Amino acid sequence: MILAELVTLSRQDAAGLVAQLTHQLRVLISSGRIRSGAVLPSSRQLAAELDVSRNTVTHAYEQLAAEGYLRAAERRRPVVAGDIEQRFAKAAPAPKREAARNPLLSPWALRLKDVDWPLSYQAGFRPLRPGLADAREFPHEIWARCLRRVALRRRFNEQTVINRPSLREALRGYLEVNRGVHAEADQILILPTAQAALTLIAAAAIVPGEVVWTEDPGYPGAAAAFRAAGAEVVGVKLDEWGMTRGREARAPKLIFATPSHQHPTGRVMPIARRTELLAAAAPGKSWIVEDDYDGEFHYDSRPMPALQGLDREGRVLYVGTFAKAMTADIRLGYLVVPPALARTMEIAQRHLGLIASVHVQEALSDFMTDGHFLAHIRRMRRVYRSRRDHLAAALVRHLGDVLVAEIPPGGMQLIARFTNGAMDSDAATRLVAAGVEVRALSSLALERPRDHGLLLGFAAWRENEIGAAVRIMANVLTAKRAARG
Repeated sequence: MILAELVTLSRQDAAGLVAQLTHQLRVLISSGRIRSGAVLPSSRQLAAELDVSRNTVTHAYEQLAAEGYLRAAERRRPVVAGDIEQRFAKAAPAPKREAARNPLLSPWALRLKDVDWPLSYQAGFRPLRPGLADAREFPHEIWARCLRRVALRRRFNEQTVINRPSLREALRGYLEVNRGVHAEADQILILPTAQAALTLIAAAAIVPGEVVWTEDPGYPGAAAAFRAAGAEVVGVKLDEWGMTRGREARAPKLIFATPSHQHPTGRVMPIARRTELLAAAAPGKSWIVEDDYDGEFHYDSRPMPALQGLDREGRVLYVGTFAKAMTADIRLGYLVVPPALARTMEIAQRHLGLIASVHVQEALSDFMTDGHFLAHIRRMRRVYRSRRDHLAAALVRHLGDVLVAEIPPGGMQLIARFTNGAMDSDAATRLVAAGVEVRALSSLALERPRDHGLLLGFAAWRENEIGAAVRIMANVLTAKRAARG
């Protein structure tokens, strides 16, 4: 065998001669073309045969020796390692395509294909997609100044503090005055999202097999987080005041609720029902997770204080987000935990890597301290209320004999139900295909759907966009009815 005949080098190849030679020799050895025990030419001889420098061959031989392909000794020609056939024995045949499509995953991961959350069809940004703030109305220039100011003064020796004290204190003051939340600053964890807060709670509080109550219909992300931790999630039905007290035999480890604005119906839980809900959670044994996802936006009266503010036994974990109050790309949420859990939850936060950008935290602290946050909230309350009323009026004008809207006292979306009690899934599919992003209320059910209607967002959409979307809805829904007639 003349080794030089098996090697082809190109001086135009960007990889270089050493890399080319090393790679080609490696392939020849691993494929069996050069067998174990074979003695290779000296570096001087192979260099002459390939018309390259001796250093090129020497470097290639040294690299292959370091990788275990060759045995090299001073003043001796290199020898291919003796165990090369065993090391490069033929691998098992590749799995069939069918097997590759069914990888070994956890039961939770395998169930994800059956969960429509996040919403599979919501790839674009179209009216009347629910649950969104209007980023176009956000004071981006002020926010940019806050970010720049923080970047210039950053003290990099403080990066180990993952929950910035300045933001904790600013948020504590805001929540106490505006949401009735009672907590010390060190009870507040700053997280990348509200969903991250639910993931943290689930990891720290749930033992697999324990029961969790959630609203039905309700927020799918909560059920997803709790099921991921191995919980048995039980849907608790709603009445006109929101979540009812469950009558199940097994007491829950967690109760998840959205009492300020029930998701998705927008119903507000009165004080008597809140007291009843607190009584369902035994101190030290059960926890209530209060998700106040859009509690800043009340239009017809002052907002009711948070459930957390009524708790005197340390049973409530309070979840909030800046995605609704500001803009979704802020990527900041927060979790207020009872004093007994504060240290443990912060350690768990670090272990799970649920850490928000320090830079953004400090910029947000400035944004709040300088009064920009409250000013933005006050302005958007007026804007969103006007848009809610505009959507309600447009539905009456164009679809009054088809849909009846439930006007929520706050929030960012409303429900419209069919006057004839029709199912919602077919209508939602046709509206999405026509370019109007709606959500079927029945798709948010945990168990068998009890409720039907269309979930329509108004906060992110200007009045002309709302009007155009409702006209499309009228064309789609009335055409269907006319065809049936």
